[in-house]
Amino acid sequence: MKHVKHLECTLCGSTCEPVSGGITCPQCGERGILEVVYDYDLLVRTVSKGDFASKRDFSMWRYSAFLPVEEKEKPETLAVGWTPLYRSEALEAKTGVGRLFVKDDGQNPTGSLKDRASALAVVMASQSGAQTVACASTGNAASSLAGNAARGGMRSVIFVPERTPRGKLAQMLMYGATVVKVKGSYEETYRLSAQALSRWGWYNRNAAVNPYLVEGKKTVSMECCEQMDWEVPDWVAVSVGDGCTVYGVYKGFFDLYRVGLINRVPRILGIQAEGCCPITKAFEKGLEVSPEEENTMADSIAVGVPRNPVKALRAVRGSGGIMVSVSDEDIYRAACILACSTGVFAEPAGAAGLAGVFKMTSLGHLDMRSSVLVMITGNGLKDPDNAMSAAPSPISIEPTMSELDRTLPEDLKGDWRSCVERG
Repeated sequence: MKHVKHLECTLCGSTCEPVSGGITCPQCGERGILEVVYDYDLLVRTVSKGDFASKRDFSMWRYSAFLPVEEKEKPETLAVGWTPLYRSEALEAKTGVGRLFVKDDGQNPTGSLKDRASALAVVMASQSGAQTVACASTGNAASSLAGNAARGGMRSVIFVPERTPRGKLAQMLMYGATVVKVKGSYEETYRLSAQALSRWGWYNRNAAVNPYLVEGKKTVSMECCEQMDWEVPDWVAVSVGDGCTVYGVYKGFFDLYRVGLINRVPRILGIQAEGCCPITKAFEKGLEVSPEEENTMADSIAVGVPRNPVKALRAVRGSGGIMVSVSDEDIYRAACILACSTGVFAEPAGAAGLAGVFKMTSLGHLDMRSSVLVMITGNGLKDPDNAMSAAPSPISIEPTMSELDRTLPEDLKGDWRSCVERG
């Protein structure tokens, strides 16, 4: 950790030495989430754009100078990172913004951005001598931990609420994780995991309290900067649940800005579902976060009692950004438009970012002068049931050409007719 200066409490500002493991502030207790602070003066002297241009490691570990790990050989993890980034003229036309980019982090090994945090967690757990890693999750953090732990030769214990989608459960179980399905909300699930972690001493992969895991998530922003030739967009849209991911996205840009690799930090657009938007309401009203029920089909962001609202609000406010909430219907619509327009298949929480862009344009906050990057945080195959609810129904017919001719849309027959006419 040669570039790590210290850990700093987000509440009281006190500092402590960087140590391995998920810890909170000794003075503030559970609410005192810690922040990893780097020696930016040292990084300015040791990191340049040329360093990245010469690297052959196209994974999250190309940013090891900005991570709380030793800069040695590439860790033995799943191939996390360097996911595709697309510019979409079709979405530019549909949303009304000048330039729109889509970062498809659903292409990570287990299908979500959470792989970035889990890969780092497994490496740090191994370095600390732990044999078992555990977390509570609505799904993606759990499946990513299970997969990365399997690759790292470690055991994983996963706590999930009963509503967790089947696709994510299937991943965890196939990866060999011990899965504890809790008959309750995410908050109840989290509390049980915290008690178990305390009793049995497993390595804590809960990103809400482990200050190091945000560091893994921030590599998605660093990748985007490289892929966009170090030209940052005006806005970055990202869905918000516990608050860890949106802060990770912000911190990636912040770190690069502090060492002079980019000239500004883009404004963060944080998006929550209307059925569960405690951080958005706190942002709008200038109050502390109040618990809410988890009434949204976007399970990955259905967090009624977020553990990291301080960091989330710091990211949005610190960037001059804004937070909005969108309906489940808005998310369904955005998921369909995203898939049809770009070929990127996102789970509901992943499509929420695009739904937020549509809402921002309708409110007049975004227009043809704006450039926007949308973070797609999870793959649509994670939640096939909701995907089938959003998508049009298939054509179901008897196996005859007459039936096909009767039911096939007329505009699809045009190519055949033109071929016949050309002979």
